[in-house]
Amino acid sequence: MNNQQSSMHPFRSIWQMVKTMPLTIAEVIRGKRAAILSSNQLRHPLRIFSWPTSSAIWIQNELEHTMASVHACGVQPVAFRGSQLDPYSVEELEIVREIMEQTQRHNQSNLTRTAAYLACYEAYPELHWALLAHFVSRNGGYNMTDLKSELLQNVLKSQDNKQVYLLLERCNALIFQDAYPQLLLYMKSRENGRSYFHLLSEFHVSAFMSPFWEQFWLERNSEILTVGLIINEQNYIENRVIRNPYYQHHVMSTLSFRSHELAGLNHIIIPLGVDQELVGLTITHFNKLHERIEFGKTLYALLFGYSQVLTRASAYASEVPHEGSRSEYWPKYYTSLHGQKLEEPILTTVLSNREVLPDGNKLYSPTLYKAWYDMPYEKITREDWLTHTAQTDTLGHLNLPRRPRVFDVSHQHRFALWKLGIIHDLNEIRENDKLT
Repeated sequence: MNNQQSSMHPFRSIWQMVKTMPLTIAEVIRGKRAAILSSNQLRHPLRIFSWPTSSAIWIQNELEHTMASVHACGVQPVAFRGSQLDPYSVEELEIVREIMEQTQRHNQSNLTRTAAYLACYEAYPELHWALLAHFVSRNGGYNMTDLKSELLQNVLKSQDNKQVYLLLERCNALIFQDAYPQLLLYMKSRENGRSYFHLLSEFHVSAFMSPFWEQFWLERNSEILTVGLIINEQNYIENRVIRNPYYQHHVMSTLSFRSHELAGLNHIIIPLGVDQELVGLTITHFNKLHERIEFGKTLYALLFGYSQVLTRASAYASEVPHEGSRSEYWPKYYTSLHGQKLEEPILTTVLSNREVLPDGNKLYSPTLYKAWYDMPYEKITREDWLTHTAQTDTLGHLNLPRRPRVFDVSHQHRFALWKLGIIHDLNEIRENDKLT
């Protein structure tokens, strides 16, 4: 702690914080108006969503039949057990081996996963889910590095800090482990001009996904496939992570985890350029399966429902490599260089009235490799989530996503920094008070 901080009088510091309130309230009002205006401008032109009813009904009927059989017999779906029943050709075995190797190689870290998703989308743009996953994975990286950021460093206990990272990393790795082989199977099918989706069971993919890929191979309807993948991946992590007693007790009940929600940093943001507008949504109950699914669908409708958003977001993704620092999209506020971080003891004073922070005095947001090292995780359970999911709960989400109307979160995201600054400053004042 430097001399300026150690000599800081608590009452003077609190008064500095209180003086920022009127400016901040005015900023919130202005920000809401600006968000509405910007969203109105970004909504046009619309991109057409296709949702062929006959295809959706066929998939639903197939799933109802599969789920009824599973719940009646209490056994794994046949599609899930296929690797034990059917011999494969040399070519098919080679494809399985190659995809397993690629998945393991690209599942090294949040950075490699995020890049792999983008490569899939750029190779086959009909794989809408891959671009959506790229941006969600980018945000996962930002949340990981936030734990070592300047704003949260004096708030979190190091052990809580690590546990939250493990949860974020676990979710990111599990979804990749399940979804990436599916994307590669499609790419391999396109390359060779024949379907390989009978190999899904080799990668322990839920039987839930089989009719989606079968239909997609025939009709190429990106919207139905994307919704299927959103439902599948959120169910995939539900029991493995979200309902896991360890993560429930050691992570979701901690201040480290709650601080993101308290500060409003539970946004999933999609940058439309460096230091440009941020669009996105806020998830309020991460631990609720149905909310995560509907959130994912709405985020998809935002990304692919508006031409301006998709064009600018995909350009940003291609032009700005993901390293985990928030300086990637907001260098006017953040730096990834520790030597150029903000040294002000009371952050709310700075964050309440500046649109741009000066060079050499910005919020520190490290890159992922500076913040964390790659961590091995426990063995993945291989049961099909379909065996313990209610049919109506799952199929109720199989419908066309709805576009959000107000989605520019630039001002909202900036206000979240101010709220997190309050948490930081109160902790700073408390620590200084102990020393006086």
